[in-house]
Amino acid sequence: MSRSYSSISYLAAFFMLVCCTRIEALERADLNERVEEILSAMTLDEKVGQLNQYDVGESDLKKAIAEGKVGSVLNAVGAALTDELQRIAVERSPHHIPILFAFDVIHGLRTIFPIPLGLASTWDPESIETMARISAEEAGESGVRMTFSPMVDVARDPRWGRIAEGSGEDKTLGSIMARAYVRGYQGVDLSAPTSIAACVKHYVGYGAAEGGRDYNTVDMSEGRLREIYLPPFKAAVDSGAVAVMSAFNTLNGVPASANDHTLRDILKGEWKFPGLVISDMYSIRELMPHGVATDAKDAARKALLAGVDIDMASGVYLDHAAALVRGGVISLSMIDDAVRRILRVKFQLGLFERPYVGDERDANKSLTAEKRASTRAIAQKSIVLLRNEGSLLPLSKSVGPIAVIGPLADSKPVMLGNWLGKGNADEAVSVIEGIRSKGRDIVLFNKGGDILNDAIDGIDSAVEVARKANVVIMVLGENVDMSGEAASRANLNLPGQQEKLLEAVVATGKPVVLVLMSGRPLSIAWASTHVPAILEAWFPGSEGGNAIADIIFGDSNPSARLPVSIPRSAEQVPIYYDHLSTGRPTGANTRYQTGYLDLEISPLYPFGYGLSYSDFEYRDLHAEVLLSGDDKVKVSVDVTNISQHAGDEVVQLYIREPASTIARPVIQLKDFKRIRLNPGETRNAIFDLNFNQLRALQPDMSFVVNPGIYRVGVGSNSAKLLEAPFEISPSGAIAREK
Repeated sequence: MSRSYSSISYLAAFFMLVCCTRIEALERADLNERVEEILSAMTLDEKVGQLNQYDVGESDLKKAIAEGKVGSVLNAVGAALTDELQRIAVERSPHHIPILFAFDVIHGLRTIFPIPLGLASTWDPESIETMARISAEEAGESGVRMTFSPMVDVARDPRWGRIAEGSGEDKTLGSIMARAYVRGYQGVDLSAPTSIAACVKHYVGYGAAEGGRDYNTVDMSEGRLREIYLPPFKAAVDSGAVAVMSAFNTLNGVPASANDHTLRDILKGEWKFPGLVISDMYSIRELMPHGVATDAKDAARKALLAGVDIDMASGVYLDHAAALVRGGVISLSMIDDAVRRILRVKFQLGLFERPYVGDERDANKSLTAEKRASTRAIAQKSIVLLRNEGSLLPLSKSVGPIAVIGPLADSKPVMLGNWLGKGNADEAVSVIEGIRSKGRDIVLFNKGGDILNDAIDGIDSAVEVARKANVVIMVLGENVDMSGEAASRANLNLPGQQEKLLEAVVATGKPVVLVLMSGRPLSIAWASTHVPAILEAWFPGSEGGNAIADIIFGDSNPSARLPVSIPRSAEQVPIYYDHLSTGRPTGANTRYQTGYLDLEISPLYPFGYGLSYSDFEYRDLHAEVLLSGDDKVKVSVDVTNISQHAGDEVVQLYIREPASTIARPVIQLKDFKRIRLNPGETRNAIFDLNFNQLRALQPDMSFVVNPGIYRVGVGSNSAKLLEAPFEISPSGAIAREK
């Protein structure tokens, strides 16, 4: 009976697979036929118009749309505005091709969630997907159908301001988060009015800008590019992302928007990416100051040859692309390929069938209770507990008078962070509002000074307020404009006189809880030994103040983990956990080893680190290689909550690899699981590592599984692991194509 049932189930599944495959093939054929029908009727000038993205602020925008000179529009938000512009395109332009409206929906449009670095701290793809889905719904209701997100640049230098926009220093965590962003934005049906196209940025290497200076040079080996910086882009593309943005930076001397190796050879060639490529803002025109284009026409030529399909805002395609074709410099087939990609995405988004939004769908006038609940829950998961000496946290609700001190304690704009979309700071919940919402009878407040003011005359009054309280909550960090684009910092210290303010308050002897608000890891070496409780809250979004208060008073148990290493000092950067070893590694029994004479080489807080009000114990780690069926390594470990608090643990799995033809990282994250455990509960966490996850780079840029003895490490962070060996025999090491 079971065999018969199994056979019927198999045949039914096979039949469904064949039917679905045929339906998808028919849909693709129909889509391609419709694209070719429009393309064949277009003039060269009309085709070039599709390659041109206008900013909404351009004075001749409406005229240009009517003449077919605009394929997409940047920064137009709101159903009334987008519908007005769309009617011009659909009713008056040649061939009635709809406009694609694009906007920077980075961590929310109307409902603002934690910044992406905070979202990555959740180590929870479901939270990322929820954020992206809500953002897509709000964007679609506002006429926006493409977002310039996710940013999947691996970032290992916290001086770079745009570290705030990504998922941190690790390719595996970044790849998992990239997939979640794409799933959330694009949904199960990209043509749905509340789905938006994900444009993955910044392709590629932007996060490795020299000196952490934005827009700066990037120079790296092909091996590092392929092993560290390309994988999150590949993950996003494999998840169906329909757009990719070329970056500002040069890569090995070639600007990203003129780089045929990364765009044509890898993205469109090796990966067979079918979507569109758009430049970052003005980056094609900026080929001239880069020193690789003699004039705007030459810049257009180089970007088209490299494979950039849409010119964002600089106008060089509109001015010169047609002339380049007529002069025989650029082939018409190259223009046609770019237009096909653009039209295909517009069809996939359903813009031809449903070009308008309608005012009744523009529902972004206020935050709903449901959306507030979502961003609050996600913000709770994004706040990292770095220190909790003497179990100061959670605070008792009967702790007595509380002093809330710091220049950010009563700030609403800082909660929203950078790239705040159409968020309204007046609707954000500040930290002091969150504290007061817990029913505190006595909450004292003192600003203590301004972040960018070197005056120290506010410190004395802050100290007096601290002396009147039983516990002090200090809210320090960065202003929102101190991180993000064009916001690199040479040092990572608390700006202004905040360090002096902190030291003066700690000197009162009162218990201090430090809440950090920032878009990057900050150097807090003094605080890490003198302040008993420290929370890294990043910029936590519309409900950030409530989420912080939830953590402080124990209504939520912290579970976030660091997606970046926190350095002791800016002098350590770049700093990251999966570095290569040296011939004289740290810990060797000799003075002649890598390191500093005046500073420890280890980070202040390692990648993956984060405390909880619960305590977890790891036992009985096993790893077994299974070569029957799908080749994999089965890893299991028992995790027990040995505390009196129910909590979430992020179980992290790392690999130490055997000797290879190329030096391997000392350790690499391969997978993780978030599990919920009640007090005293034990769960067996099981991981199935497929062999693709064990592939290592070779000198010929291929990836193979090296035979040898590996060590698997499982634990609560990259520096605290239970380890066990497993062996891959030469016969079991299966070579993979790169």
